[in-house]
Amino acid sequence: MKHGILSRITRSGDSDSGVVLPVVIGLGLAMLMLVAVGMSSAASGTIKTNTDEDIKGAISAAFAGVQDYQSRLALDSTYYKYGNPAAPFSASSGAGITLPIPANYNPAFDATAGGNWAQIPNPNPGDPTSTGAYYRYEVDNSDYATKGVIRLLSTGKVGNITESVVASLKQSGFLDFLYFTDFETTDPIFNTDQTLNCAVYTYNGRDAACGQIQFGKFDTLAGPVHSNDTMLICSTTFLGTVTTSNPTSPIYQTPGGCGAPVFKNPDLSANPSGAVVYEKPLTIPPTNSNMKSETYTDDPADVPNPGCLYTGPTTITFLGNGTMNVVSPYTKATETNAAQTVATTGSAVDARCGKVSALQSTAGATIPVLDLNLVYVQAVPSDGTVNSWAPTATPSGLTCLTVTGKPWRTFPDGSVQQVNSTSGGFLFGTTRYPATSELIPWTSTSTNPAYSCRNGDLYVSGTIVGHMTLASDNYIYVTDDVLYKDRTKDMLGLVPLNALWVWNPIIKTGTTSSPIYSYKTGNDLEIDAALLSVKHTVQVQNYDGGVNSKTGLGSRGTLTIFGAIAQKFRGTVATSNGTSTPATGYSKNYQYDTRFHNTAPPKFLTPVSTTYKVSQYSGTKVAYKPDGSPSP
Repeated sequence: MKHGILSRITRSGDSDSGVVLPVVIGLGLAMLMLVAVGMSSAASGTIKTNTDEDIKGAISAAFAGVQDYQSRLALDSTYYKYGNPAAPFSASSGAGITLPIPANYNPAFDATAGGNWAQIPNPNPGDPTSTGAYYRYEVDNSDYATKGVIRLLSTGKVGNITESVVASLKQSGFLDFLYFTDFETTDPIFNTDQTLNCAVYTYNGRDAACGQIQFGKFDTLAGPVHSNDTMLICSTTFLGTVTTSNPTSPIYQTPGGCGAPVFKNPDLSANPSGAVVYEKPLTIPPTNSNMKSETYTDDPADVPNPGCLYTGPTTITFLGNGTMNVVSPYTKATETNAAQTVATTGSAVDARCGKVSALQSTAGATIPVLDLNLVYVQAVPSDGTVNSWAPTATPSGLTCLTVTGKPWRTFPDGSVQQVNSTSGGFLFGTTRYPATSELIPWTSTSTNPAYSCRNGDLYVSGTIVGHMTLASDNYIYVTDDVLYKDRTKDMLGLVPLNALWVWNPIIKTGTTSSPIYSYKTGNDLEIDAALLSVKHTVQVQNYDGGVNSKTGLGSRGTLTIFGAIAQKFRGTVATSNGTSTPATGYSKNYQYDTRFHNTAPPKFLTPVSTTYKVSQYSGTKVAYKPDGSPSP
């Protein structure tokens, strides 16, 4: 028979009888201690489990706060102005914010001890021990105007636990793509038949006579691509995601005689099949006039740091050392009020935007790059405002040109013909557009000819050091390489209302019977910038070489763009002869500037309607205690 420990102890012998009680008592105490330890361990395990769940819940509540703020931004594009100026995170960042009006009260903006929190609905309302989850957030919009970025510090609370997270929010927009196009057709200003309505998507029945531009065999696009239209793809290599807003099948088209596209998409999570997928469309604003308002001085709340306004044809040359040279002979005032009736003058304005006397000289004004700001070039007004000129008046030393020529053009229907082309232009010192003996590129609109003496045209080249955006109310011409001194630090945006031209003039010399054609500039060109044509296109001038059969000029080499391209209509860069190199124009080497995932050039244009995505999350110390008081 087996006995337990107590049985064996009590039967040991008389000599040991005096120690039985103490042994039993000691053993009992030991067992009680074991039970107590076990109960303590179980209780601490329960506490730890509850604490872990509260930590997870508080983190989830902090993320819920970010999502709430995103939804408010999506409903009200001005919501970035709101926040609590007294909140520590906002106050320390210098954010320009104010609390919403009482009718739009948001408890998440509270920053006081014992104050309010926004509550996530209680998942277990019948459980009295379930207290639900709460959040608060603080806004830093100090980088919104210059980089398009909002930082949000969101704190979640569950029970007696709080956790915080910092989110960087950026608008979803054109800069999410290396290449964005609204309509995959030639810009209507190049059509001989102006009765055609070409601003129609292919899948909605666009007239075939409008033409459609294809991605060619010699094209490689190293970044995400999107079109609101149906893409025409011929053996093109895509190294990033490819999306379209075409809701029909086939989702893209391949012309006869072309091989299939080559998809080498590294982001398999975004595009797992490596093929073209649907994405909702983005709408380009009808104008970039809100960028012009960034140069006005009478709205210090919304425009605390105005940019520079130039008038009439303007050349900007970046000098590679943090400065730029500006020649703008029609400019009389570089900063004005919104009505443009009052000029802001003084040494500070002269230092930032250039002295008017220097701007009006052939040598121009050399000034620092307008870092974290923009320049806007407007047409010459004749309405009595501060930059106004009489219709026939010109600045001293400037000659307005009238040039008539008959350049060869290849039209979307394939016809090749000479067309009359009357254009303007100007001569100012050694600056002349068009170039001497240049064949004038043809457009169908007399109000926006290839060159003009009084339009808001900007001519740009050089190497930039800094962050800046250039916008115009007509054309922007890239007349030579536009480069970053440092691709990791410098950033540029180019936003014309109308076309952005890669200047590619053809010069005609010799006799009428034996003409000689040549290009003005050398082969290959690089543009480091975010490019956006609001109403028209990003296109190479004379991409068809003046028609190769007539001039024999052939390929121009490679056009490298490091940045992003967005345009209303597809701009033509080259013509194809069925080989891996173009017959005329440029091969594409387009590389996406991945920094645009997280930031943008200063005051860059955004879509008509947009959402805000989280470009980055980062950890931070807890901002508030459970009682609502700020953490030390």
